[in-house]
Amino acid sequence: MSEESCYKIDVQNEDNNEVTLSPNEYNQILNIQEQILEKIASHEPTSEILEKLCLLAESSLPNSVASIMIKNKETGLMSVRTAPSIPQKAQDNLANLKPGPNGGSCGNAVFKNKPQFVQNTFEDDRWSNLRQVAIDFNICACWSTPIRDKEKNAIGSFALSSFEHRSPNSFHIELLKTAASVVSILLKDEEMEKRNKLFLDAMKNSANGIIITDEKNLIVEVNSSITDIYGYSRDELLGKNPKILASKEYSKSFYKKMWNALNTESKWDGEIVNKKKDGSAIDQWISITALHDENNLAHNYLAMFTDLTPLKEAQNKMAFMAYHDPLTNLFNKSYLETVLNTKKDKTLILLNINNFSYINTAYGFNIGDEILINVSRILEKNFEIDTLCKINSDEFALVFNEEIAITEKISEIQNFFMKNLINIKKIKLNITFSYGAVYGKNNLLRKASSALKEAKENGKNRFVIFEENSNVDYSKRESFINYTNLIKTALDDNQIVPFFQGIYNNETCQITKYESLARIVLKDRIISPYEFLEPAKLSGLLPEITKVMIDKTMKAMSLNNYEFSINITEDDLAEDYLNDYLNEKIALYKIDSKRVILEILEGVSSTGKKNHIKQLNLLKKSGFKIAIDDFGAEYSNFERILDLDIDYIKIDAKYIKDIDTNKRSYEIVRAISFFAKNVNIPCIAEFVHNESVQKIIKDLGISYSQGYYFSQPNKELLN
Repeated sequence: MSEESCYKIDVQNEDNNEVTLSPNEYNQILNIQEQILEKIASHEPTSEILEKLCLLAESSLPNSVASIMIKNKETGLMSVRTAPSIPQKAQDNLANLKPGPNGGSCGNAVFKNKPQFVQNTFEDDRWSNLRQVAIDFNICACWSTPIRDKEKNAIGSFALSSFEHRSPNSFHIELLKTAASVVSILLKDEEMEKRNKLFLDAMKNSANGIIITDEKNLIVEVNSSITDIYGYSRDELLGKNPKILASKEYSKSFYKKMWNALNTESKWDGEIVNKKKDGSAIDQWISITALHDENNLAHNYLAMFTDLTPLKEAQNKMAFMAYHDPLTNLFNKSYLETVLNTKKDKTLILLNINNFSYINTAYGFNIGDEILINVSRILEKNFEIDTLCKINSDEFALVFNEEIAITEKISEIQNFFMKNLINIKKIKLNITFSYGAVYGKNNLLRKASSALKEAKENGKNRFVIFEENSNVDYSKRESFINYTNLIKTALDDNQIVPFFQGIYNNETCQITKYESLARIVLKDRIISPYEFLEPAKLSGLLPEITKVMIDKTMKAMSLNNYEFSINITEDDLAEDYLNDYLNEKIALYKIDSKRVILEILEGVSSTGKKNHIKQLNLLKKSGFKIAIDDFGAEYSNFERILDLDIDYIKIDAKYIKDIDTNKRSYEIVRAISFFAKNVNIPCIAEFVHNESVQKIIKDLGISYSQGYYFSQPNKELLN
């Protein structure tokens, strides 16, 4: 994870909700503010300042133009005040624009007194009266924010128009808001003699703390935010050196470097810990600019302060989430790996709840989650464990920093859960585990996992202790051999069969797509992929299964016009056969490649292997669509999603299944949906299993739903 993606700064949007910006984005906006404030302080003409503001905004959004439109007080009609990059003819076409619901983004922004973000001006009804202007000058998208007077009435608009269809992100929204605010300040009084007052007003109203010092670095002006932040009165600060705020945590060399930057580059910014009047420390992001006179001598210094406390709290929260299970708040698998990587002797015991999938099926996922929470609390409270982790959906890890009597510890756990039932909403359950354990310093998780697998195969409530000198080769266990032989037979006897699950379009209220799911169909039973995919991977047979699924799915596609998604594995990409094979089959069955969606796991996309990325790009060029499956299951690399030009995002089922009862799941899904909407990527919600879940999915504006609420996997398509 990059530094930029980790450090976020929260601001307030139009609806007073927190909007997260990166330090780079924040500094871009801050830089615009500083440049404009400097021009105001230098008494430059308003027209030049407004033009500069437009150009600065344009530089933050490539392939765009900025404009300022002002409403005539007498006529109520709008005209262009400043638009340095827009042709005069286009400006003339916008003259005397009447604010209203069909008056484009700017006309609507003034009419409704709310920001307007139009992604496609060629189709959006808000541009119906200006459609020809959009077409003539290739204005594909237009985002506009109202410019308001002191009574909060809309008097004009600041807009960014783009030559491509797109939606704004948090940075663009904050940029528009900031620009409109600056214009509002400038328009309060354009008289030269009142420029200083406007500058002081801008300082006073700024949410950021501002300090101005003279050439001797003595404070000559502060705004109210500074007094609010530090607890000093204005009079206590005027005439003082800013070191009154210093925490004394920094050496002379630190300040020497700061002044060297100010003297050579006229600017310094960075994170610093200062001290309030009451002595408490405060983390701040400070940006200092040297203001020069006509002789290029520094006559003042402008410092802007931002409280980083919310950022630090967000960082701590992110760090907690990185190493903790969201349901139980226990440490997770990532943290376990760091603990085991110390190369010191430790005892590791893995506990896997027996029949947990049946518990979820019988009582529901909410009860299942409550059981996991109860088990975690029991383990924490009743057993002396150095580190307790929840590492999988129904699996716990117990770490002891020394060699212990493993058999006695497991017996202690067994006896406790045997004597104590778990009570949840009048449901009483006896919980048992399968156990895998090991003592040592190397590869503990792998060894304990191998022991756990053997214990589960031996029956319920069993345990196996891994022995270094064991002659057991777990890769050649009888079960693995049996499944490998089963897969080979299934391939030879044509027993790999696609089952189709419908994907429901939430806008048209119809099933418009299908996912093709692999099954082994025998005379007496149907075998789920959960049973044979791991052996198939270990035996190198996954690509052969994928080929069968591609062939049979496309054969089914030749009889209809639906889109179908087919799962692609990392093994398939490793063999580098997909493009040729897929194109061969679409030619055979006369299928349009645009109807084929290739689903890859989030983890495959995030690894960024050059050959894999090359193949995915080649498949895109061939017309195939790409979907990221189980998005959110791992670290979600949004930048990678954009780089790969993904067509669909399938949100991981673990967040969908309890979205109606789990606030965290809801917020995660909402965040993914918000990101997807902003980059115009449709989302598919997996595991929609009841009406309550489906309602939330629709309310969030997610395009598609998939799950048992609409259809179960079936050999035949739904009519």
